[in-house]
Amino acid sequence: MTGLGLVTPVGNTVEESWAGLLAGRSGAGPITRFDPSRLSVRFACEVKGFDTLQYIDKKEAKRYDLFAQYAIGAAHQAVMQAKLAESAPDKNRVGVVMGSGIGGMQTFEDNCTAYALKGPDRVSPFFVPMFIPNMAGGLVSMRYGFKGPNFAPVSACASSAHAIGESYRMIMDGMADAMVTGGSEACVTGLTIAAFSNMKAMSSRNDDPTTASRPFDRDRDGFVLGDGGACLILESLEHAEKRGAEILGEVCGYGLSGDAYHMSAPAPEGRRIRTPPHFNSTTTLAGSRVASRSTSEGAEQ
Repeated sequence: MTGLGLVTPVGNTVEESWAGLLAGRSGAGPITRFDPSRLSVRFACEVKGFDTLQYIDKKEAKRYDLFAQYAIGAAHQAVMQAKLAESAPDKNRVGVVMGSGIGGMQTFEDNCTAYALKGPDRVSPFFVPMFIPNMAGGLVSMRYGFKGPNFAPVSACASSAHAIGESYRMIMDGMADAMVTGGSEACVTGLTIAAFSNMKAMSSRNDDPTTASRPFDRDRDGFVLGDGGACLILESLEHAEKRGAEILGEVCGYGLSGDAYHMSAPAPEGRRIRTPPHFNSTTTLAGSRVASRSTSEGAEQ
């Protein structure tokens, strides 16, 4: 890893987010983006004080859903830290994989309302490119001219983890030298919260939002919905060293599986959380390693 970018409910940069975590600050609070009074759950983890005009102009902001704006903000931070835009030897070998569980949910809601109340002529011509989850990665690739592999994993809460893992595998397979990867979400909307709340998946601690997210507590009553964006720059060790990039960390492996249990609840025994026996992502592929300072035998992947 040679670059990192974050837009989160506890900070709009890596430094701000890390400081918020160290301070034990919760990102949860009463919903401010719209009036939640009709909902049974009235809190979420919203991104606060994000200035999209740091990254795009007003015209673009009107044509990009918030999830794409968060992705662009996070990607810009990561690309700038890694100095990838100006020093990548071959942009045809730099890809973008940004995951999103649902894409432009507010855009979807707005256009469904317009269609139902005002008719088909009032549906925005930008509806589709604003809504589809792969548009975040598409916009990032166009911004920097990265022409390598480009797609969007859509696998609910695992979307960004799958994006990072698949980017790692593509570098190991020799399909790319570097990948801009991560994900973004902007699903704090009335329809989303109503849906998750009605299926009893969300915490309902309206009286104490900051302690509502308690994933390993016996009194857990559901998850807390949140927005944000995160991006990593992954590249092979050879590529990073060739362009003189500062190396921040290493990806040592990647596995994925399903517990075949329930649509939204994890298996109570925690089965299938470990990598399946038939898949070993740490096997050396194409003689390449993901960027790391370490050259010990155990770290060479």
